[in-house]
Amino acid sequence: MNITVAGATGVIGTRLSENIRQSGHQVTAASLSLGVDTITGKGLDAALAGTEVIIDVTNAASFGDSAALDFFRASTRNLLAAASEAGVKHYLALSVVGTPRLVESDYFRAKMVQENLIRASKRPYTILRSTQFYEFISGLIDTGADGDVFRLPPAFMKPVAAGDVAALLTELATGAPLDGIAEISGPEQFGIDEIARIYLAANEDERQVVTDPSASYFGVELTDDALLPGAGARVATEKLSDWLYQSMGE
Repeated sequence: MNITVAGATGVIGTRLSENIRQSGHQVTAASLSLGVDTITGKGLDAALAGTEVIIDVTNAASFGDSAALDFFRASTRNLLAAASEAGVKHYLALSVVGTPRLVESDYFRAKMVQENLIRASKRPYTILRSTQFYEFISGLIDTGADGDVFRLPPAFMKPVAAGDVAALLTELATGAPLDGIAEISGPEQFGIDEIARIYLAANEDERQVVTDPSASYFGVELTDDALLPGAGARVATEKLSDWLYQSMGE
């Protein structure tokens, strides 16, 4: 099977491309650094020539104001147009658990637009919504920085290892399109404030976390369950403690 990965040099894309190769399929890696620009469309036709499946794991460089919306609208339209021209049989995209509940946020509104464009294209598709990656916990904590402390909400989340997300994307890419949405989460549930304390302690960072229910998450206040997946989500296996142990050793 010929599979194109758009966003192939990112946290998910690098793992995903390697997984697909190890599964015996042919991979075309597409990213800006490899000469493929999904915003302008440069290099897209060549990247998708002969492709049966495209996996869209592109992401915006900025999560604020209109930049994310501009990115996902242009990028997704160009990818869908190129997929149609190439006769791609399956459009698989990575999104975020909770997206429909968080559209007051610029970033999540942009992700909702991306999902809607894919659904409206009439191409066979699968959308995988994932919870927050362990790999992005540090950046999440930094959003709550307030002087010498971090102000973070107690809303629940079930973070997941990027490797587990890439594994499920590989599985979905080699199966039939769902023409719907799947979800994946990690095996454990934490409050955002709680996971920040665990992460900081593991890194011997003595800065304090202040629990603040009004603290925003990418520009939106959270209800307790806004970031939690539905009952049918795939539950990954790697626990936070195992990931921390492994990442500390790298």
